[in-house]
Amino acid sequence: MNRRTFMITTALATLGVGLMPSAVTSFLVTPAQAEDMPDTSDIFELTLGDKDAPVEMIEYASYTCPHCATFHKTVFEPLKKEYIDTGKVRFVYREVYFDKFGLWASMVARCGGEMRYFGVQKMLYDEQSDWIAGGRDTMQIVENLRKIGKRAGLTDENLDACLNDGDMAEKLYAKFTAEMEEYDIDATPSLVIDGEKHSNMSYADLKKILDAKLAE
Repeated sequence: MNRRTFMITTALATLGVGLMPSAVTSFLVTPAQAEDMPDTSDIFELTLGDKDAPVEMIEYASYTCPHCATFHKTVFEPLKKEYIDTGKVRFVYREVYFDKFGLWASMVARCGGEMRYFGVQKMLYDEQSDWIAGGRDTMQIVENLRKIGKRAGLTDENLDACLNDGDMAEKLYAKFTAEMEEYDIDATPSLVIDGEKHSNMSYADLKKILDAKLAE
């Protein structure tokens, strides 16, 4: 998805955050309000691998992006096995919100805490076409996301609390806005390897870049 579409759909996404009609939160962030954006220091970073690994790779991705789902099936899994789990790469995942559904998916994934996050992430990407099957039927997508959360061990009470946390939604939006600006991200998935931005690529191409970095 390109930057123009991102800007439009993100603005629309912020119009309704809560899932329950009684808990809908509305907020729009404009440049003039940037200084008033909430403190995000308590939002945990999404990382895998050795913090002292010689190479750092950041992935920017959205749960509603089909290319991101394909990336996680064909590139991320071998990347994790060969580079992250072996201590060669520190992996950082940064959530991108193209729409409210992607934001809600992130809130469900974060609901179980750091220990459960990447397990829920795998389900969200593996089953993306299924849980998004409701199209623009908001309540159907909500129910689909709740089912994934329950399979991850979350209760209805957990999910109600997480999905209706307007303060958390604002913080996540503020964090994502700042992170997108850091490397001028305009599409997903985007990769930042030791500070250099790259577009989506095959595992073979990614492997060449990583091996070259490790050989330096």
